[in-house]
Amino acid sequence: MKILIIEDNETLASGIQQGLVQEGYAADYVLDGESGARRIGFGMHDYDAVILDIMLPKKDGISVCKDWRNANITIPVLMLTAKDTTEDTIVGLDCGADDYLIKPFSFDELTARIRALLRRPAAMVPDEFTIKDITLHTGTRRVTCAGKEVPLTLKEFMVLEYLMRHPNKVVTRDELYDHAWDFAANAMSNTVDVHIKNLRKKIAHGNNEKVLETIRGVGYRLKA
Repeated sequence: MKILIIEDNETLASGIQQGLVQEGYAADYVLDGESGARRIGFGMHDYDAVILDIMLPKKDGISVCKDWRNANITIPVLMLTAKDTTEDTIVGLDCGADDYLIKPFSFDELTARIRALLRRPAAMVPDEFTIKDITLHTGTRRVTCAGKEVPLTLKEFMVLEYLMRHPNKVVTRDELYDHAWDFAANAMSNTVDVHIKNLRKKIAHGNNEKVLETIRGVGYRLKA
């Protein structure tokens, strides 16, 4: 899962980003409303959820969220605010936010809210994916192949999850980079290729069938 943080306090934004990465998410942050609105407007499928502060420079969070909903952008939004009145909560939810968290908050509560948001579109994010004899459990981050558990690194898991969410589709290197690495990562490196190579070894079938294919010059495909 990849999350965009829109928060003008860079210390807080960076802290949330680092905490989310440790929890197994990919995360980016921007420091004003206009930048956040553009990031989602131009690449709404690059992120699975947004953490959105209300009080932002250039464009406030209420306006950002309203504009997304008016444009039929349905990405889950967790709104942050320092205001704790009922009226403020109503305004935040009425603009189209899915949930509302009052500062200061514990990181455990933040991650619990995010998990709840990501569970809501069950058709998009099921708890389990199975392709042939490979099964991936999103909640426990457990992968089995032919009934045996396969130890994966965090990035390998994220790459495999993305491929299993798009079976039989040719997925480009850029798509995998956008999903599993943050915005500042060096997309010109061979990081994706290395992870694919390691992943292919770990999920190899006994009959040598190539479940994870390389489409030369384009990307990769997981055959269902």
